[in-house]
Amino acid sequence: MSTNYKLKPLALAVSLALLASGQAFAQQQDAEQTSPATAADTAIEEVVTTGTRLQGSAAAVVDERKNQAFVADILGAEQLSRTGDSDAASALRRVTGLTLVDGKYVYVRGLGERYSSARLNGASIPSPDLTRNVIPLDIIPSTIIESLAVQKVFSPGMPAAFGGGNIDIRTKSLPTDFQFNLEIGVGQNTNATDGYTYNRNEAGLPQNIRDAIVHYRGDFSLRNIISKDGLVANDSGSASDQARTINAGLARALPRDIALKEESLDPNYSIKASIGNSFDEDYFGGSIGFLLAGAYDTKWNVSERKNAVLSENATAGCSTSLGSAEDVANSCYNTLSETTLTTETERMNGVFSVGYELDTHSVSYTKLYLTDSEDESEFGIMQSPNGSNLKTIYGSGLANREHEFKYEERTLDIDQIRGQHTFLDYWGIGFDWQYTESTAETEIPTDISYRFDDIYDGQGNYQSTVVTGDDNRAVYQYVDMEDHVKSYSGNFSLPTTLLGMDIEFRAGYDFTDKARYYTTDRFAMDNGSGLRVTVNDDYSDILSVTNYLTDERIDQSNFILSYREPTAPDADDYIAVQKTDAYYGSFDAFLTNNWRLAGGVRWEEFKQVSLATSSLIFTREDLDTFYNPDRVLNGTTIEDDFYPALSLTYISDDNYQLRFGFSETVVRPDIRETVPVAYFDPITDIRTIGRAGLESSPMTNFDARFEYFADNGDNYTVSLFYKDITKPIESVLSVGDEEYTLNYVNGETAEVYGVEFEWLHDLAYVADGFFTTGNLTFSDSEAAINPALAGNLTNPTKRLTGHSKHVANFQLGYDSLNGNHSSSLVYNVFGERILAAGIGGRGDAYEQPFHSLDLVYNYYPDFNSKLSFKVQNLLDEDQEVTQSGVLVQSREVGQTFSLSYSYQF
Repeated sequence: MSTNYKLKPLALAVSLALLASGQAFAQQQDAEQTSPATAADTAIEEVVTTGTRLQGSAAAVVDERKNQAFVADILGAEQLSRTGDSDAASALRRVTGLTLVDGKYVYVRGLGERYSSARLNGASIPSPDLTRNVIPLDIIPSTIIESLAVQKVFSPGMPAAFGGGNIDIRTKSLPTDFQFNLEIGVGQNTNATDGYTYNRNEAGLPQNIRDAIVHYRGDFSLRNIISKDGLVANDSGSASDQARTINAGLARALPRDIALKEESLDPNYSIKASIGNSFDEDYFGGSIGFLLAGAYDTKWNVSERKNAVLSENATAGCSTSLGSAEDVANSCYNTLSETTLTTETERMNGVFSVGYELDTHSVSYTKLYLTDSEDESEFGIMQSPNGSNLKTIYGSGLANREHEFKYEERTLDIDQIRGQHTFLDYWGIGFDWQYTESTAETEIPTDISYRFDDIYDGQGNYQSTVVTGDDNRAVYQYVDMEDHVKSYSGNFSLPTTLLGMDIEFRAGYDFTDKARYYTTDRFAMDNGSGLRVTVNDDYSDILSVTNYLTDERIDQSNFILSYREPTAPDADDYIAVQKTDAYYGSFDAFLTNNWRLAGGVRWEEFKQVSLATSSLIFTREDLDTFYNPDRVLNGTTIEDDFYPALSLTYISDDNYQLRFGFSETVVRPDIRETVPVAYFDPITDIRTIGRAGLESSPMTNFDARFEYFADNGDNYTVSLFYKDITKPIESVLSVGDEEYTLNYVNGETAEVYGVEFEWLHDLAYVADGFFTTGNLTFSDSEAAINPALAGNLTNPTKRLTGHSKHVANFQLGYDSLNGNHSSSLVYNVFGERILAAGIGGRGDAYEQPFHSLDLVYNYYPDFNSKLSFKVQNLLDEDQEVTQSGVLVQSREVGQTFSLSYSYQF
C-alpha cells in the first residue's frame, strides 16, 4: 500500500511533464505547417533560442570544466533556472556527490559540512549561523549567481582547509549593454494553509534589565536586592516587600502577551528585480558598467514533529505510540515529544556592482547585503513512559506541555573590490586581486519557552493545566553574535614556453582575519511558592496558556525573576579570533599535446584563540578566572605546514580525458566546537557542548577521473576517490531521561572512498528535445575512536558522522525546438547517514533517505517573458531519523506549488 502511495505522485509528475511536452509538440507541428518563408524564419529563431537555453549554457560550463587543471564541477545560471532552484544550497544538491542538509548545508561526497567550504568570488566570508563556521548557503539567492564552481580536488591556490570540496560562488558580472529583469511569484505549501502565530517582540532585552544586571551583578534574589539597595522596613512595607516590588518591575518589562492563535496563513510570494547597463567613456577609451539587483520573498511552513529519547532496553516489538496504558507499558522511549511547528521565513537581499574596464584591465566594486529572518512557534506535549518522571496521559495522568517561541534575524554585509590585469607588454603577466570586508550578525530578540503540567483523568480526558513549583517554568533567552572578516588575496601568472612546453607559472598570497563575539543572557520566571498554580481548565483555550504571567499574578504571587548566567568558571558566552596567512606557488604545463601536468605547494599558518567567557565579569578576580594563562593556552591553536598538490591529465585525440590527482590538506574544527559552551544544534535538536583542545585533522587525498565529451555536447564522467584522515573530529553522546548531550572528540583514524558517475545525454533519438542529466555516487567510510575517549559509545568503529553510502541525482529535461517550452523532472536522494552516534547499547541514529522529486515547467511566450510552474516534494516525503530500527525523529515537509512570471529586456 505504501508503494502505491509513492507511485501516484510519481505518475502525476511524469504525466505533467509529458503533458507539457505534448503541448510543445503540438505547437511545433503547427509551426512546421506554416508557409515556407515563415518556416524558414522560425527555423533561424529556433537555432538561436535552443542554443541559449540548453546547448549554449551546457557547452559553456563543459568547456570550463574541461580546461580546469584540477577537477571541478560547474553549474551555470541557466542550469539553476532550469531546475527552479531559488538559492545556492538547493542548486548545489544537483552536483555529483553533493547532498543538502537542513536546506542549508552542503555535504560533499557524503562527508559532513566541516569537510566543505564556501567562498564568494574567491574571498572568505563569515557565517551568520550560530552553530556553524560554514556559511548556510540557503541565504545566497540564485538571482545573483553567475555560476557555482565546486572543486573536489585541492589545488595550491585554494585554502588548505579542504576536505571534500570547495565551493566558489561567482556573482553576476557587469552587463555589456542595457538589461532589465522583473520577476514576481506566488506559492503555497500544502501544510501551511492554517498555522499558529503570536505577537512577536523584536525589541530584545529591555534596557532596565540590562542596567539591573550591572547594578545587582547578575543576582536578582530578594536578599541581594535588599543588600545592594540598602532597603529597610518603612511605610512602603518590609524590606522583603520592597525588594519583591523591584523584582516584579523587572519581570513586567519582559514580553508576556505572546499567546498562540490559529489563523489562515498568507501564501508564499516573492519579487525580484535587476537593472544594469554599460557606457563608453571617451577620455581614456574605456567602459563603465553597473548592476543593481534586489529581491524579497516570504514563505510559511507548518509541520508536525516528533522527537524521542530511545529507551536503553528498547526492542523491535516496543510501542512507538502512547495511545493506551498498554502502549505506555511497552514503550520504546524514555521521553516522547509531539509538537506542531509553524515557521515564517523572510528574506531580502540587495546587490550593487560598478566597474571600469580598459583594454586588458578591469576593476569592480560589489556591495552585497543579505538579511534573513525566521520566526518559529512550537507547542505540544512531552510524555515520559520510561524516564524518571514517569509522566504519561495513560499512566500517571500527567504530561509536560511545552510552548516555545523563537525569532532569529541574520544579516550578511559584504564589500568587495576586485581587479584583473594583463600586461601584454611585459611577457603577458597576469595579476588578479581582491579585498573584502564582511560582517555577519545574528540576533535572537525572542527566545521564550514555557513548561506546564497537563492533568488528565483515568480515561485520558484533559482536566487542567498547572504551573508547578519547579524552576524554569518560563525561560527567556537573548542571543547576539557578530563576525567580522577581512580577506585579501592576489594571484600572479606568467605564461611562457620552456623546453618546448607551454607552461604557466602562478604565485599568490591569501590573508584572512576573523573576529567573533557571542553572548547570551538567560532569565527565568519561577513559581517560588512551591505550590501548583492552575493557569487553565478549558482545553479550547489551551493556546493562550502562555498569557498566565499577568501583572496581577506577578505582583501578588511568588513568581520571581532570576538571571541564569552561569557562575565562574562555567560560561555561556565566548570570544574568538582567527588569522590565516598563506602563500603558494604552482605550475601548469602541457608536456606534449596529450599530457598536462599541474601542481605546486601551499604554505599556510593558522592561528586561533577561542575563550569561553561570561557577562558576569565585574572584578579583577573575575578577569583572572576567565583569562588566566592556562585557559588562554588551552583555547589557542597555532599550526603551520606545507600542503602539496599534483594533477596529471591525459588528453586524448578521441574526445576523452584521464585525470589523476594527489594532495595533502587539513580539516579544522569549527570555532564553536572548541569552546566548552552549551547550545542546541538546530539540525539534530541535541544539546551540544564544545571541547577546548580539539585538534585539526590532516588528510591525504587521491583522485582519478575519466571524462568523455561527445561532439553533440553529450558528456560522461567516472571518478574514483580515496581519503585518509588522521585524528578525525567525531561526536560522542551522553544521555539523560529527557535529552541527549553531544560532545566532540578526535578519533584515531578514518577513511572514505568511493566512485562517482555523471552524464549529460541527448535523447533526440527517442523524441526531439528530450535529454537526461544526472549523477551517482557510491562510497563508504570508517572512523575509529579510542575507547578511552568514546565514553559509552556503542560503536567505537563506525561510519563517519553525516556520511551517506550513496547519492543520486536524475533530471529528465525537455526543450521544444521552437523555444517556447522547457520542463524538468528532477529527482534527488541520499542514503541513510549517521546523525548522531548511539550510546549505552543503543544503535547509531540514522537520518533516513529523503526522496526529493520536483517538477519545473517553463513557458516562453516571447523572447523576453517567462512563465514558470514548479512543484516541490511531489512524493510528499517526510524527514525521519531512526535508532535501533525505531523512529526517534520525524518532521513533515509538505508539498510546495509555485508560479512565477518574469520579464527581461
